[in-house]
Amino acid sequence: MADYEKKINRMLDRWAFKKKKVKRRQTTQDEIKNRQQSSVEYNGNGTFITEAEKKTPVSKRCEVLVVGGGPAGLSAAISSARAGAQTLIVERYGCFGGVITTVGMETLAWYRYEGTVDSEGVGVEMERLAEKMGGTIKWPYNDSQCLDADYFKIVADQLIKDNKVTPLLHTLVVEVIKDGPFVRGVIVENKSGRQAILADRVVDCTGDADVAYLSGAKFRQTAKKEMMGVTTVFSCSGIDKEKFIRYTKENPRTYEDWGESWNQQTSLKEKKLNSPYLQEEFARARKEGLIPQSATNICGSWSALSDAGEATNLNLIHLSPFDATDVDDLTRAEMEGRRQTLYALKALQHFVPGFEKAKLRNFGMTLGVRDTRKIIGQYDLKEADVMGQYRCHDSVGIFPEFIDGYSILILPTTGRYFQVPYGCLIPKGNVENLVVAGRCVAGDRVSHAAMRNMMACTVTGQGAGVAAAVSIKQNKSFRDIDIAGLHEELRKQKVRID
Repeated sequence: MADYEKKINRMLDRWAFKKKKVKRRQTTQDEIKNRQQSSVEYNGNGTFITEAEKKTPVSKRCEVLVVGGGPAGLSAAISSARAGAQTLIVERYGCFGGVITTVGMETLAWYRYEGTVDSEGVGVEMERLAEKMGGTIKWPYNDSQCLDADYFKIVADQLIKDNKVTPLLHTLVVEVIKDGPFVRGVIVENKSGRQAILADRVVDCTGDADVAYLSGAKFRQTAKKEMMGVTTVFSCSGIDKEKFIRYTKENPRTYEDWGESWNQQTSLKEKKLNSPYLQEEFARARKEGLIPQSATNICGSWSALSDAGEATNLNLIHLSPFDATDVDDLTRAEMEGRRQTLYALKALQHFVPGFEKAKLRNFGMTLGVRDTRKIIGQYDLKEADVMGQYRCHDSVGIFPEFIDGYSILILPTTGRYFQVPYGCLIPKGNVENLVVAGRCVAGDRVSHAAMRNMMACTVTGQGAGVAAAVSIKQNKSFRDIDIAGLHEELRKQKVRID
């Protein structure tokens, strides 16, 4: 009772604003830290600054370093580790998955109409694991799978952990460490500062050939006005799924309908195949003044629809000309894409049944980029190769005759495929210890329209990762490894090479 009375009296004293001496606990003070004085000098006229010489700590060492965590990078890291190499993967964003997770493109392979002979290896394994984990939805018009972009982050994490690959996220490669022609590692920047990573072999899976470029490797780049456009991918919620599906069945679209603003080359067999395509609705919105007449590049595809009423991959905003290796262009394209998304959403709400109550759900973390640097390789793929069932002695896998880009669409419904040569992964010139995978492999424009596709990126990624591990085992350069040994390991990893 005495304790209760004391509490009451203390409360009354507070209400009466009576001052009392109180013993307070000392709060624990955070450790105070201080960064060293900047070593950057300003020259006074604003034309340049001077960075003083400084030592950069080596934070990590590995046998195989994979730069870039998209489909190519994941495939390279997984296959390198499975081939016995100590492997580290570096990714600039906070998740692995690349275009799948950062852009929101859900299909590694949407081209699987009847008659397709497809690749085999890590790419197909990724799809199967995602399906097993409950992270897929069937693609609308064939047996391909749509990956849940956010859930694939977890799938990718699982693959990295299961294969004992060392991960490093939120890390950007800014320079290459060279010893003569030999690439010995990279300089990175992240929240922990500027650091060096040393490696016996480096695999460039950046998409833009960033490491090859920094290494001084030769490359080609299409003129900006001729580049394939970049895309702002967005998602919507509030869709009446049944109503929308009924509308698409009553108003079927085919590949013949593609491309109001370009003339599309096909092999004719594609024209009558059903396609998840929207274009007429946006033309009507322009005609009726709902959206600006200038919004002519709003058209494209939808894919996955969830039972919760989400359209999770609206690939509708196409922008050009923009060079994704130019940061000013990237900035303008990101902002313009978001602006045009509002026009697309308005047109969807007014002219697409099922979208009346649609609400913007999210944007991809970054733009979808199709076309930047491509290395000059030991072998440069050609149009005749990807459209002529190319065969080679140094195959690292196969890819179906699927061309999508530069106003060409060829779908692999005849069973035709080509072999992917190891030589297109090897930069030509005075650069050693470096191999390239993904959309920046060597080739001309039409071959790029094939090799830029995500499943093709997994083929070159797995080939590059295995080659890195094999070159270490054989103690030979990438150019000189025994192809029979490369093939032996690829077959062990269930890759179809012929």
